[in-house]
Amino acid sequence: MSNKYDNLKDRTKKFSLDVIKVVETLPKNDTCKIIGHQLLRSGTSVGANYRSSCRTRSSADFISRITICEEEADESCYWFELLFESAYIPESIFTKMHKEGTELTAIFAASAFTAKKNNNFNKSGKADFQDCETTSHSELRISNSNNNKKSKI
Repeated sequence: MSNKYDNLKDRTKKFSLDVIKVVETLPKNDTCKIIGHQLLRSGTSVGANYRSSCRTRSSADFISRITICEEEADESCYWFELLFESAYIPESIFTKMHKEGTELTAIFAASAFTAKKNNNFNKSGKADFQDCETTSHSELRISNSNNNKKSKI
């Protein structure tokens, strides 16, 4: 199972590195400086937040961090759209980066959805983390107090 997590760590790092390369090639004007800064912030945040989500201690924390990954990947797509539609990046770069950003957004959205679905919520809407244990790569096992059944997130 660690291959899946390592693969996504590598993939988000590559996305961050590709974002850096794109930003470095932008024209040196005020518009590109501002958009480039925003893209650099959101694009590199995807990998950093994903790595952070792999070290969470609760499902609520995991859901929060993986949702940030989703939001930052989607925001990166927005900045790529602006750069392309303003003719600051070629279609080939836009297509490649927007596709990867969209795929990462979908992966994180699905992960957040699954984590929320599998999370044990009490009636007040707060997670019940009695008898929790965390393992590497954000596997959270929550013991159900009624039947001692463990679920994996």
